[in-house]
Amino acid sequence: MCGIAGWVDFGRDLTKEGATAEAMTATMACRGPDDDGIWTAPHAMLGHRRLAVIDIEGGRQPMVSPETGPDGDPLVVLSYSGEVYNFREIREELILSGHRFRSRSDTEVVLRAYLEWGSAFVDRFNGMYAFALWDTRSEELLLVRDRLGIKPLFYQPIDGGVLFGSEPKAILANPLGSAALDLDGLRDALALARVPGRTPLKNLYEVCPGHIVRVGRAGIRDEEYWALTTTPHTDGTEKTVATVRDILEDAVTRQMISDVPLCSLLSGGLDSSALTALAQRALDADDGGRVRTFSVNFAGLADNFEPEPFRDAPDAPFVTELVGHVGTDHQEILLDTAHLVEPSVRDAVLRAWDLPYGIGDHDPSLYLLFKAVRGTSTVALSGESADEVFGGYLWFHDQVASTAHTYPWHAINKVPVSDQATAFLDPGLAKELSLAEYVADQYATAAAEVTHLPGDSETERRMRLASYLNITRFLRMMLDRKDRMSMATGLEVRVPFCDHRLVEYVYNTPWALKTFDGREKSLLRHATKDLLPRSIAERRKAPYPSTQDLGYDRAINAEMRAMLDDPAAPVRPLINPDAVRTFLAAPLDTPYSMMQRSVFTETPVRLNAWLRLHDVSLGDLPL
Repeated sequence: MCGIAGWVDFGRDLTKEGATAEAMTATMACRGPDDDGIWTAPHAMLGHRRLAVIDIEGGRQPMVSPETGPDGDPLVVLSYSGEVYNFREIREELILSGHRFRSRSDTEVVLRAYLEWGSAFVDRFNGMYAFALWDTRSEELLLVRDRLGIKPLFYQPIDGGVLFGSEPKAILANPLGSAALDLDGLRDALALARVPGRTPLKNLYEVCPGHIVRVGRAGIRDEEYWALTTTPHTDGTEKTVATVRDILEDAVTRQMISDVPLCSLLSGGLDSSALTALAQRALDADDGGRVRTFSVNFAGLADNFEPEPFRDAPDAPFVTELVGHVGTDHQEILLDTAHLVEPSVRDAVLRAWDLPYGIGDHDPSLYLLFKAVRGTSTVALSGESADEVFGGYLWFHDQVASTAHTYPWHAINKVPVSDQATAFLDPGLAKELSLAEYVADQYATAAAEVTHLPGDSETERRMRLASYLNITRFLRMMLDRKDRMSMATGLEVRVPFCDHRLVEYVYNTPWALKTFDGREKSLLRHATKDLLPRSIAERRKAPYPSTQDLGYDRAINAEMRAMLDDPAAPVRPLINPDAVRTFLAAPLDTPYSMMQRSVFTETPVRLNAWLRLHDVSLGDLPL
């Protein structure tokens, strides 16, 4: 895994912009601590920071083709982030076509695949990736992102070209980069529903998952190469379960390929336990030793746990049972409130995000977990997307949420998300924001993307829509969180449940099959139950844990008070001080993690810190 940055400008000579190229690339050091490189031509600069995972010596970047044009320039230059898990098969196919390789890296496979098949090369990849490819023959830049959006890639159009990077900070390190907040940007920051391609910063975009953005002298063109499509499912229950197992086994085996230490993140839930068991099974087949596993826990939680709306038991006992059952080499990472509220940790989290996203204490706890894991491992397997793909979340199974004409994770809340998100805002700004209408419009746009089959029942249509929304909107938030917090520590996290073959297959499986045993995630449970203790195979879905220590909430309240007392706080024009004071005056006897509005409790302090970090302009807001 790596970090990329770059600049295409047809109106200037970029060979004279070395200092800026170095500054942009240096911002990606956390994503690539092992090596760096910059390639520059008159109108293109590609920068790279490397986290060496496969072919430590031979995978240096930017990588150039040995083939050159009449002027001696390489035909193609690649700055690549991610992993193509089927690179060995593609490599063999390319060798049969006459290609010769200088390394064992998947980077070189991507480069030579482009030389062989052009932009159609992406159709052959199984993996997570985001990369920039400069074709010197056509003077065209290709910005490419994987199908599910596992790895990030941002760009900002400028006069005569584009700035791009794995994170916004790479773009903002260029004097031509701009950071401004407008109404749509604030809506995106608050809506709790990611709009593909959009960010909170004006004129700053993400390459959409499954898309290629082409940049040439004629301008910028966005092309889709993959999307979720609806097809008939003809397999019966037994064959469907067997197919899920086959794809999962293959995905886990592929994603265990690494030249550096690999581990598994374990919560004791069905998803992470299934991955861990499959990983151990793969190692056992090769006499490869024990899987290293890590879990997170909070000091005092075991003795003082209180049931939460989405969690009726702590994780630790289930983790212990799975470790004993499978035989992994396990370590628990124990966190306390002092770590979670440490200013250096909160600053690191903010800098990792670069954007005003986040969910309470999840971000600092994930960051600290990954930082500890990175002490012994460079690559980790994680269970993201199982709930979105197999239908695990509570809102899939709540009649009101699954039939509401809005995002299901919005409908599960008793108080409208638009009201929660704007509770601390200036009333005039909240009115201009029209967040409820914005959410309704974005929901309608997403719903219109879904195709249905003739004869589908109303239930099938609603649940297909719910699956589509979760995979294309909600999952983006989960993947972004995992990527930013892990790469801030130089840890590569792989997500086998995001294998596009599995996503496509299960997406098109009828809802009755996904719940054939009357439970959530029936297909996954039955595909892996032979590997798991019964208590884990039958365990109810539980989200990533939060601390229940009120000390964390008191620390957040202290940050809000300090914000109110700071006349120079950049967020002051956006907020209603009286609303914040009323909130702070209320008795604090229940952790925010156990309250409906917990997602938005930290919004004012997060916005304030973000505005200050990037000196974000508010001139485009009606203040």
